Amino acid sequence: MRFFSLRKKKYATLTVKDEVDENRMLEEDKKNTGITEEPSDLWEKCPECGEIVLKKDIGRNLYRCLNCGHYYRMSARERIDLLIDGGTFVEEDANLQTEDFLGFEGYKKKVEKAEGKTGINEAVVSGIGKIKGIEVSIAVMDFDFLGGSMGSVVGEKITRALERALEKRIPAIVVSSSGGARMYEGIVSLMQMAKTSAAVHRLKKAGIPYISIPVNPTTGGVTASFAMLGDVIITEPKALIGFAGQRVIEQTIKQKLPKGFQTSEFLLKHGMLDIITKREEMKDTVAKVLSNLV
Repeated sequence: MRFFSLRKKKYATLTVKDEVDENRMLEEDKKNTGITEEPSDLWEKCPECGEIVLKKDIGRNLYRCLNCGHYYRMSARERIDLLIDGGTFVEEDANLQTEDFLGFEGYKKKVEKAEGKTGINEAVVSGIGKIKGIEVSIAVMDFDFLGGSMGSVVGEKITRALERALEKRIPAIVVSSSGGARMYEGIVSLMQMAKTSAAVHRLKKAGIPYISIPVNPTTGGVTASFAMLGDVIITEPKALIGFAGQRVIEQTIKQKLPKGFQTSEFLLKHGMLDIITKREEMKDTVAKVLSNLV
């Protein structure tokens, strides 16, 4: 018995007219339903549990999966809204912009694309605000801007935020989320590690509290400098915090790394962190720590 006819074509040919008609039908469906976004703009698949959730619902839930509680990344401005009392934040150094002083091919275009994607002109937003009435100097990194990489402007803005804390004698807070130093700026990006670390040292010498909040992910030169120099280091559950990648470490030391290596829980157990707190409790936790330090 024949299930397939040899006379039939084995494939379908789509003409330009078919494609135009299909696009027209999609546009009409959007008008009829009132939905203007593409499906990828509406839904998000959780990388932890695989649940498909409306992006709007994730945002309303402090960027946590409604099914398993997985933490999605937050932008710098969203972090500021989470931590800082409403109406108290005054941004500083917003005019500082990156220069391609090495003439690195494609760097300018990457920066322009990142600016369009995030709505900010660098990978950190800094300023003065209040947390439960306590005035602080704060800098918050944004991973969506070139992976939160630290170049000359990022290092300068973080240093200035720490220096403002020193000048005003108020606590400093830095929320880190970064892949490390920015390769497009060569050794100048690596120099920011020493620069920011020196600013932290001046704070410590003056007895001014510095709270570091490395969140998922914080790696490379940021981890190796100001992110791990806080008087108190606070983070969220299951955050990735480390220097080199696990595979690089395993290939170097020729050993298998323990389960959970470089997670916030592993680091807390081994004395590298002080507090792990849920995102919805972060502001209260920071305020409680501040009240005991100022």
